[in-house]
Amino acid sequence: MPSLTVGDFELSIFSDGTYPLDGGAFFGVVPKIMWSRKAAADEKNYVQAGLNSLLVRTGKQTVLVETGMGNKLSDRMVKFYGQPAQLLASLAAGGVAPEDIDIVINSHLHFDHCGWNTVRKDGKIVPTFPHAKYYAPEGEWEYARRPSERDAISYIPDNYDPLVQSGQMTLLKGGEEIVPGISVKTFPGHTANMQAVVVNGHPGFERARFPVAPSAAHKEDGASAPEVAIACYISDLVPTTAHIDLTWGMSFDLYPLQTIESKKQYYAKAIPEKWLTVFTHDPAIPWAYIEKDEIGKMVARKV
Repeated sequence: MPSLTVGDFELSIFSDGTYPLDGGAFFGVVPKIMWSRKAAADEKNYVQAGLNSLLVRTGKQTVLVETGMGNKLSDRMVKFYGQPAQLLASLAAGGVAPEDIDIVINSHLHFDHCGWNTVRKDGKIVPTFPHAKYYAPEGEWEYARRPSERDAISYIPDNYDPLVQSGQMTLLKGGEEIVPGISVKTFPGHTANMQAVVVNGHPGFERARFPVAPSAAHKEDGASAPEVAIACYISDLVPTTAHIDLTWGMSFDLYPLQTIESKKQYYAKAIPEKWLTVFTHDPAIPWAYIEKDEIGKMVARKV
């Protein structure tokens, strides 16, 4: 359970486990000779993908970003992806019960991001986190009701429709602040309405949104670097540290050219302002700082 402090907030990673994913699907048009240097594939060309959820304790609320794959996959889907279903056990090991969650935020509604939103109980679909307010992009939900033939398998209505119908899930336009310090921003590409979750560890203090790298003089003086105040769960825009290059996307991206433009937009703030990026599908590195090296290549600096 990796944890760290971002400003006034405590951030922790909880995993729903890992699952096999075809390497070609995971890296799209990138040739295997290139991506295999960053992700090991087995004899069936599968790589391991993580299912990382982010827990944020603000001091007033406990916020869960993404709920993994869950335990409601069909037998056919289990053959492809397995069904690790470890999130609730992972939370319990960290002392977090479903009743402790105040807010759940879904970046989008693919089955591997909102699977534990609900569970089957006595033949009915009920909220896994009974006291929580749920949030998801409105445009994503509208699309999920009538998806294309290409990606219909990615949506399982039981993960979200009962919550919308009961009023427990609020649908977002994009750009809203959910609670002080936690907001969403739309980054289209993977889907048209996917939202990143931005965590500002100093809510109410705008200057804290813009941490500045220490100068050479500060380093010589031995002064400490300023505290990082922003973390961003970027979801499937940059699913792993192996996908940080602008042109490295997944074959699942519905709008690959928009993925590139959204990455540019994200990096324009995240790199100079030293944002901590949280990776939804990296099985080994849940968060890192994205930087440019001396030749301008994107690299991930581990925390």
